[in-house]
Amino acid sequence: MVSIKEVAKRAGVAISTVSKVLNGYPNISEETKVRVNEAIRELNYIPNSIASALSSKQFGRIALILDPKRQTQAIDQVFMQYLLGALDKAKELNLEVVTIFTSMIAGMDAEEVTRYFLSQSIAGVVIYGMSKEDKVLQKLIEEQRFACVVVDAPIVNARTTAVGVDHEQAQYDVAKKTITDDGCKRVLYIAGRKDGYVTEQRLKGMKRLAEEMNLSVLVRQGDFSELAARKIALKYARNKDCVVCASDLMAIGAMNALIDMDIFRPVCGFDGITLMGYVGKQMNTIRQDFYAISSRALVEAKLLLDGGTGHSVVMPHSIVKMYYKDIIC
Repeated sequence: MVSIKEVAKRAGVAISTVSKVLNGYPNISEETKVRVNEAIRELNYIPNSIASALSSKQFGRIALILDPKRQTQAIDQVFMQYLLGALDKAKELNLEVVTIFTSMIAGMDAEEVTRYFLSQSIAGVVIYGMSKEDKVLQKLIEEQRFACVVVDAPIVNARTTAVGVDHEQAQYDVAKKTITDDGCKRVLYIAGRKDGYVTEQRLKGMKRLAEEMNLSVLVRQGDFSELAARKIALKYARNKDCVVCASDLMAIGAMNALIDMDIFRPVCGFDGITLMGYVGKQMNTIRQDFYAISSRALVEAKLLLDGGTGHSVVMPHSIVKMYYKDIIC
């Protein structure tokens, strides 16, 4: 087994410096960090604490990586359904899971995150809602040292499975129903965040529909924000026939703006959150079963840990019309 002394020699630094890099000390230059991490990779060095975890019977935990900062109070329903789906399935499969918020690994590079996960006996990860800007998590996936399942990101390799609905087709479906039912030709499309995989996929669906139906579509970024969508609708919706939103929260913002302007335009959303039914106006939306998606993600993580190969899993979606009387008990 490679020793820390050998790593220090390969990197040309003191043993204490290697230890500081391993433990994330801040007063180490980037150049030194790079040299030490390169030596660690080249020699395949495993610190004693991690080696102990790897040899223990507890090794094999699955980490649920979530970013609650990307949620708002209005869509905690999604967050909780993801958690419940994962925890219930983990119990059924006799898997040990830990919840890791992105704030816990903020500021770490991929090598530091890897060491942290290994020290926590983590062998697999389920990543929810990863954006294109999450470079550390993307590198973690590329290195394939962990069994990875990504929810709502189209990334697949030998040790990574993608789970989620077909966002392109789902956006196409709900927009087509809304536009066809009301004979719309001029469409305001409120998209999500620029860095989002789902934003890109849903926009593709809208563009495909626009081309097929010869629609005039104005696209604006709403960043999955109710307030941003409201402002966009106030500015542009009066001269459009309908408003298609890439999330229910934005649909709520757009609809409330229309109500304040005292005009009617059909509005549709995406996700199927319960809050959609309390707006007072019926709106089409795409219902995703977040509980089932998360549950399936745990199944796929277990398959990867058992030696399976990564692939893409497309979960079902449906078009529903949310209304207050349909959701109260």
